[in-house]
Amino acid sequence: MDMEPRGWNGCACTPATDTETMEEIMTQPKQSLRSITAQDLYALQLLTDARLSPDGRQVVYGVQRLDKKTQKKYANLWMAPTDGSGERQFTQGDQTDASPRWSPDGRSLAFLSSRKEGESAQVYVINADGGEARRLTDLKGDIANLTWSPDGRSLLLEFTQKDQEVIDREADEKKKKLGVVSRHYTRLFYRGDGQGWLGHERTHLWVVDIAKGRMKQLTSGSVYDEYGASWSPDGRSIVFCSNRRENPDLEPDLIDLYVMPAAGGEMKLVKTPRGPKGTPVFSPDRSRICYVGARDPNEWWQNVELWVVPADGKGIAHSVTRPYDISLTCSTLDDVGAGFQMPPVWSADGKVLYFQISERGSEKLMAIAVDEGTLYTVIDPAGCVGTFTVDDRQTMMAYFLGTMTDPGQVWVRDMEMGNVRQLTHLNQALLTRLDLGKVEEVWFKARDGHDLQGWIMTPPGFDPKQKYPSILEIHGGPQDQYGNLFMHEFYFLAAGGYVVFFSNPRGGTGYGEEHEKAIWGRWGTVDYDDLMDWTDLVAKKPYIDRRRMGVTGGSYGGYMTNWIIGHTHRFAAAATQRSVSNLISMWGTSDLNWVFQLPHGGKSPQESIDVLWDRSPVKYLGSATTPTMVLHSEMDFRCPLEQGQQVFTALKVNRVPSEFVIFPEEPHGLSRIGRTDRRIDRLNSIRRWMDTYLKPVSTKPAKGTEALKQLK
Repeated sequence: MDMEPRGWNGCACTPATDTETMEEIMTQPKQSLRSITAQDLYALQLLTDARLSPDGRQVVYGVQRLDKKTQKKYANLWMAPTDGSGERQFTQGDQTDASPRWSPDGRSLAFLSSRKEGESAQVYVINADGGEARRLTDLKGDIANLTWSPDGRSLLLEFTQKDQEVIDREADEKKKKLGVVSRHYTRLFYRGDGQGWLGHERTHLWVVDIAKGRMKQLTSGSVYDEYGASWSPDGRSIVFCSNRRENPDLEPDLIDLYVMPAAGGEMKLVKTPRGPKGTPVFSPDRSRICYVGARDPNEWWQNVELWVVPADGKGIAHSVTRPYDISLTCSTLDDVGAGFQMPPVWSADGKVLYFQISERGSEKLMAIAVDEGTLYTVIDPAGCVGTFTVDDRQTMMAYFLGTMTDPGQVWVRDMEMGNVRQLTHLNQALLTRLDLGKVEEVWFKARDGHDLQGWIMTPPGFDPKQKYPSILEIHGGPQDQYGNLFMHEFYFLAAGGYVVFFSNPRGGTGYGEEHEKAIWGRWGTVDYDDLMDWTDLVAKKPYIDRRRMGVTGGSYGGYMTNWIIGHTHRFAAAATQRSVSNLISMWGTSDLNWVFQLPHGGKSPQESIDVLWDRSPVKYLGSATTPTMVLHSEMDFRCPLEQGQQVFTALKVNRVPSEFVIFPEEPHGLSRIGRTDRRIDRLNSIRRWMDTYLKPVSTKPAKGTEALKQLK
């Protein structure tokens, strides 16, 4: 699609507790293995980016860390030689350094950094050998997609300026203290999850002169955005994506490609089929442009394909990956920060394109011979390949690799010999001290014979002769997948003595178009059947106590949790997170706005209120009896708070044991990017709820307010 209450309504509270930092871990003597805790989130260091130098000799990458006292997140840049000789910190300080980009000659690095409290991130340039970073910009707004020109003299930026009234208010202490008086909108999309209320300025292309710091705005306008921009190899042109319809918010998938002079001037449309598009890149000889996109607009179930089109617009665009039923996505879910989806990369001779795909719980790096159409697998790990870059000679590749037992490291690959080497060792001091339990991959048949993939995670110290409570985890999206990436939440629940089982029912990515299309307009049908078939399989395991099974999920996974408790009583506890409950009230209140009708028949409530109501879980909650915790973020604009409110109200009115946990200031992605103490409270709340109803009867409190008070 994808709080800590105090004495409110009898709600139990879980205060954040102190924990070890990475420094404390490093100074402690070795000891026996322990289980993972919620507080270990403070110690995890997350890889934020990785870029190979033009000569292939070193990789610059970002590492995020947490300050548990202030709850702030910081990131600095690090360097690692590709010969594996060591790692060293490159930038210092309590700020966020991000998006490092090598100059074409490899002598300099440009990056974004927020070095003043409350200030937008600015562009800095630093010598690759070290020294003091030089600030290049003084912009008020958000900068994205930093790209060097081929001659190394300029940087191309995608910049969204703050509205002038916001700039004026921030400059006036009295106005700043009073805050916003009102917001006026005429466009349909006026807020974004994680962004808040949107400004009126649009995203445009700018160029900054490296030597003089002069800024030049290349595109403008109050209706259109430009994004996904990249240079031509000779530096004379820029290609980018834009929706230039009269009202883009009514036709958001009608994206086109445009080419314009790098110095500014008239933009030229490159004719392509109607539909969503992104990340256009010129071929080395500038004769062709590749991009990613689906065949048709408004059909989210379609594969994201790799397309090639003549740059002069005189030929027809064609998909080079369509024969293979694969999708160019990085859709594997985790909660500790995975690698990025990268633009396709041309080989030096323009004959081959490299790209990522999501497939069967992993993310692979693939290559295709553009003219022949032959597909090759370059990196096929039991994990997920994220950010990848190659050197100028294309003899070395650096890439992010995350696995189910490691949040992510930087690796390099010799492109000629195929040899690989791990360069970083983030979190090893912590991970080597943890007993994460075991994970078993399972392939099984759905009731109609469809092949499905799932995983069963057993707790530390697992004894197959004992009976265990279990928790079904359901992924969000639904155009996503679970798989070979580190999920702290799963390990944390398993550490509480639970068997955690998760799968990829129909509707998600990674298994071809028919698998993904199966629930288009039909949420709560075959996806529900797949989840119940998976639960049936796990329930038959000799170590599973069928009377003590729980279920949880977020976003679309929250939708399915709501659907499940309204259609079966087989689960003894549930936790529905950032969920969808009412497709009628969801329409127009989500930041996706009216577009949310597309996965549910494509018609507005005025045209299909019965259809939307039939597919709404809240319709069936009158039959629910499963004790359910409802967790929602106050500033969730993707699945608004009212969706969780309706679930909680319906359950309470029907005397179903329930608790509402609300996290202030947090967006839809709380579990991945939220403030750490709130993420910890979320995890502890879910496990406490499951413990209450899935652990032995003697630990289960009596019903009523007095019992809830005892939980404090």
